[in-house]
Amino acid sequence: MTNALGRRDLLRMALAASAGTILPAEISLAAHAAAAQLPNDRRLGDLKDLNGYFPFTPPETPEAWAKRAEYVRRQIKVACGLWPMPERPPVSATVHGRVEREGYTVDRVFFESSPGLLVTGSLYRPAEITGPIPTILCPHGHWAEGRFHDHGDDQIKRELESGGEVDPIGGRHPLQARSVQLARMGCMVFLYDMLGYADGSSLSYELAHRFAKQRPGMSSPDHFGLFSAQAELRCLNALGLQTWNSIRTLDWILSREDCDPSRVGVTGASGGGTQTFILTAIDERVKAAFPAVMVSTAMQGGCTCENASLLRINTGNIEFAALAAPRPLSMTGADDWTVDIETRGLPQLRQLYRMLGADDAVSGQYLKFPHNYNLRSRMLMYNFFNSAFELGFDSIAETTYQPLSREEATVFGEQHPAPDKSEAAEALLMRNLATAADLQFRKLIPENRDQLDQYRSVVAGALEVMVGRSTPSAGSTTWEATEKKTLPNGSMLFRGPLGHPGEGEELPMTWLLPPDWNSQAVLWFDGQGSSQIFSDGTEQPIVAVQNLLNKGFAVGSADLFLTGAFTADGKPVSETRVVANPREFAGYTLGYNHPLFSQRVHDMLTVISHTVNNEKSPQAVHIIARNGAGPHAACAAVIAAKHLKSLVIDTDGFRFSQITNIRDVNLLPGALRYGDLPGMIAAAAPSAISLAGETQQSCSIAIRAWQAAGATLNLLANNSPEALANQIILASG
Repeated sequence: MTNALGRRDLLRMALAASAGTILPAEISLAAHAAAAQLPNDRRLGDLKDLNGYFPFTPPETPEAWAKRAEYVRRQIKVACGLWPMPERPPVSATVHGRVEREGYTVDRVFFESSPGLLVTGSLYRPAEITGPIPTILCPHGHWAEGRFHDHGDDQIKRELESGGEVDPIGGRHPLQARSVQLARMGCMVFLYDMLGYADGSSLSYELAHRFAKQRPGMSSPDHFGLFSAQAELRCLNALGLQTWNSIRTLDWILSREDCDPSRVGVTGASGGGTQTFILTAIDERVKAAFPAVMVSTAMQGGCTCENASLLRINTGNIEFAALAAPRPLSMTGADDWTVDIETRGLPQLRQLYRMLGADDAVSGQYLKFPHNYNLRSRMLMYNFFNSAFELGFDSIAETTYQPLSREEATVFGEQHPAPDKSEAAEALLMRNLATAADLQFRKLIPENRDQLDQYRSVVAGALEVMVGRSTPSAGSTTWEATEKKTLPNGSMLFRGPLGHPGEGEELPMTWLLPPDWNSQAVLWFDGQGSSQIFSDGTEQPIVAVQNLLNKGFAVGSADLFLTGAFTADGKPVSETRVVANPREFAGYTLGYNHPLFSQRVHDMLTVISHTVNNEKSPQAVHIIARNGAGPHAACAAVIAAKHLKSLVIDTDGFRFSQITNIRDVNLLPGALRYGDLPGMIAAAAPSAISLAGETQQSCSIAIRAWQAAGATLNLLANNSPEALANQIILASG
């Protein structure tokens, strides 16, 4: 089956990867588990990947669904680099080279969705149009050569023998067949290219859909390409670029006088099905959607263009499809990963639609054919749109047609030359996109309190997704002191596991309680682990910690994930783990699992919740973060600021912008889109934060945020442990 080979190759790679060679990071964890008694923490287990199980449980009330839906939409937008939505000037499209056929016409269309990023496609319209008409967008999916696809002799023979197709011409060119039929039913249809297919974009097919190995020459801060660490830090990915192309396609099609904005639909199969439900999820202008053979609780999409870091953490394709509710939605399943759609996924979607009072607006059907968008599937789609858009047909049947040749379909030629698809063009596109995002971010930097609120809604809203967790609620953590002793200085030492049972997590935690406790607690986070609050190899607190104890502060410290007691040698890991996939794309791991950076922020939030809600009810909680833990504490401060009286953070001058390795332990997708570390710190304004490791110039964004709130961000010249501790003593009043 020529049309599906590319898709199936991707799936074979994903399946082979799940049973393939264990990568060094996994080997090291297994060795650690055998050599040491590690915490009972589920994060030490297997990573999740695209071949996992992704069920959907509808919330019990419309209000709960509205809250959940807002978050998941924001998650998709952040993952795709579309939060906030980039600026959208009017689309200037080139429409040319009309081809006339029986009952319909086809125009060639191309336009820039962003400088250097093209949308290309074929616009089908009824031969006679009176007034605005229904419009269907058709992202084509992973069919060989996209709009130019031809099943070939052998495959069409199999299709006809199986009953999947009945007409040799329509069956041989199924993408054109659906466009022609919908046009003959009175719809305008735009069949457009995914990245690298047919005429598609200025990126090659091999890059956008076959990328496998990182390219050192395309990974520097000043010269980077798609799939690099620098691209990940900006949430620039193939899925996001395709989704942006779809959004701009909607912008263009809706600007046309012949488009009825109340009847705009989307349909696609395979990767086009992914694009269908992603676009529908985040753009309310889509009024009805038919994603074929892609909505499933099983495999979520094997191609690089269907994955993105942050995208499917704690969610999946069924919930993405649910975001269409209560708009009309229908889908098909086949003998592939969607085989169980009628029993897994569709019942939950029906439950959601029923709760929203739209019982009849969702449907789906399994058809016993291989992965496809054949006539049987297309007939379900035609009838779906006939009903959803009230087209008025009592019966529908595909009729034969004269397919477009490649020469008739291509948008390029002597008058309209095709774009360059070199690495230089790729790097320029990435730079253009990054520059546009930087300019958009700088317009957000606040000058007054109202602007600060807007800034926080964007940056803190993104950070909630990037971190992926709020402060645990009261009572959600557990603590057991398995070791207790009195130190020579008179303080009590407690050690034991701090648990977050709902997440299956457990942190090694140490507490020091002075003889005369002042009812305040200091949480001391060190990037090397909790042992750093003691002098080397002893239980004697370091000078800075002893100074806090002398002033009556309780001091607590935990080993953050994969530091301290989480590793056999007590040293933090040097690289992040990855799923067993031979393709070096961060989205295959970070699209399903929290980044290590975020997991360490989770640990801080767990410790904060445990401390604030402790039965001893401390009157104030402070944080000191140093030695690599400062950036994590800055992010935790944005989320948990209301629980903290003061924070003293040593950033060590860290910047995400210097990361060039997709397995860097501090890789946080999206960090550069929101002003790097200073931009995220700014979202915590006007919390009582003192910063070491920064200057007025290096942290100007954060300083301006504090000024907008009528407050002052305190910069410390001395970053010694004693100076940091002294700042807490001063701030405690």
